Amino acid sequence: MIVCFDIGGSAIKGAVAHSVERIEPLGRRPTPLDDFNAFAETLRLVIDEAGGKQDRIAISVTGVVDPETKAIKCANIPCIDGRKLSAELSDILGVPVLVANDADCFALAEAGAGAGHGHRIVLGVILGTGVGGGLVVDGKLINEDGGFAGEWGHGPAVASVAGTPPVAIPAFDCGCGQRGCVDTIGGARGMERLHLTLHGKTLTSEEITTLWQAGDAEAARTIDVLVDLISSPLALTVNITGATIVPVGGGLANVTPLIARIDKAVRARILRKFDRPLVVPGECGIEPGLIGAAILGLGGEFQ
Repeated sequence: MIVCFDIGGSAIKGAVAHSVERIEPLGRRPTPLDDFNAFAETLRLVIDEAGGKQDRIAISVTGVVDPETKAIKCANIPCIDGRKLSAELSDILGVPVLVANDADCFALAEAGAGAGHGHRIVLGVILGTGVGGGLVVDGKLINEDGGFAGEWGHGPAVASVAGTPPVAIPAFDCGCGQRGCVDTIGGARGMERLHLTLHGKTLTSEEITTLWQAGDAEAARTIDVLVDLISSPLALTVNITGATIVPVGGGLANVTPLIARIDKAVRARILRKFDRPLVVPGECGIEPGLIGAAILGLGGEFQ
């Protein structure tokens, strides 16, 4: 038995995992942001709620573990930023602790129990507030030891012109410190930024996608440009990884027509041709972070 966690900037969600098919949710608690002792104690309370003897703890968390130093970089939860989280929590909780990025856990969940089940190479993509991703090969997370593999949302990869007819697109500053990253135009905030740039109007991503599906011309222009901008870097990532399925999570994954548009554009730009959908909505709609953490903790027993 393991206890798994999905930890974000607002909440810590826990579950007991006996197998991938048997994951029992535990309590949900606010995330202590500035007090590491309180953070660790919150985990302990959830573990105590689980009862029994745990083989290990597995955590899906916002942030990236450095594969060499094992320190985590996590802007959303200051009290864990820079810490060797796995080792420190193992000492405090008295049980081995595995830590992985939340996008990586999404990819692991989709590979084991979602749209990627049965595929050898699964590229999980997040189109949420921003853009993220994770890579699973032969049932194993490429980033088991930490790192940035699969993070197609960062790096200056956005074209300077896009859409039909073409329009100039500025290289927006990214939170990672670079300019022109896919993250700046590809997620919900990116869509809103594009709409403001193209039309001088401030709308939410929900408003833009609703207007688009209702036939609004300005919203359609925004979606056209967005799809054009993100499809080439995503196609390149598919070419490099050899992924045969690309499940999508995050809020924009719920806009099925948008995912279908991206799929069509990506399949037109990759070397290998598929006569079936490649970029698809993720199937682990409820708690993919917990499912991915469970699979991580269980050692990939879904195979």
